Amino acid sequence: MVNPWDFSVLQIIAVAGLGLVAGTLGGMLGVGGSIIMIPGLVMLFGIQDEHLFQASAMIANVAVAAPAAWKHYKSGGTTRHILIWMMPFAIAFVFLGVYASNLFTGPSGARWLGRLLAVFLIYVVYANARKLMAPAHHVAAAEAEAWQSQKNVNAKSGGIGAGMGLLAGLLGIGGGALAVPMQQVLLKLPLRNCIANSSVAMVFSASVGAIMKSATLPQHGAHYGLTDGLELAALLIPTAIIGGRLGASLTYVLPVKWIRAVFVVLMAVAAWKMASIPLPW
Repeated sequence: MVNPWDFSVLQIIAVAGLGLVAGTLGGMLGVGGSIIMIPGLVMLFGIQDEHLFQASAMIANVAVAAPAAWKHYKSGGTTRHILIWMMPFAIAFVFLGVYASNLFTGPSGARWLGRLLAVFLIYVVYANARKLMAPAHHVAAAEAEAWQSQKNVNAKSGGIGAGMGLLAGLLGIGGGALAVPMQQVLLKLPLRNCIANSSVAMVFSASVGAIMKSATLPQHGAHYGLTDGLELAALLIPTAIIGGRLGASLTYVLPVKWIRAVFVVLMAVAAWKMASIPLPW
């Protein structure tokens, strides 16, 4: 079992560095950081502690999402009437997701959780790579025009929240990796608004998910304690907070096409690793 109290100086630096990278990219892309933290922790320590990594990443995800959400809110990127429907469904369904996650026990269960994440990430890569090939101004214009003609926004927003919460609880991620593309596909909302909405909803759903996952961690072995996830998260959180604020600022500075390109590369690497395929380096 991974024990932060036994870490070497290099391991502490590596985990803190992972928090900074995850916070920056998570804040910039609206995915919270967990989707980077979990593959990163697996690369550092192996797949056997997947449930511990989920608990730690969900705790740290709150720290990443909170400053990013505040920045997005102050910048006017959030869409209030969508969040009113997204957030309660995300919170309700995160309970179901954590329950389903806890059904995957032992080393084989950890591997299958990783593969489930990989399957979803492949779709995310495909959907965003298609938009990456189109001229940026054409994509933005099409999104803005399509958003104006949307119907059944409340029902769609609730469905997005439900999917976000379910995926967050099942895989230990923030849910932004699902909520961002779903808002693009179902609501035709511009990318920056999708990222802002996901960051705000994530603060609440990730908080609930982190509490429930930590409380159920002992189900996966007598060696796990209720605070084990918090101890590992404590090494990720300080740098993740710094990165989250930096990343949220970059969302309004970098061109949308750059953001989408980083998103595609990030999702491709994460899918490769979580499918339990050895990386070529």
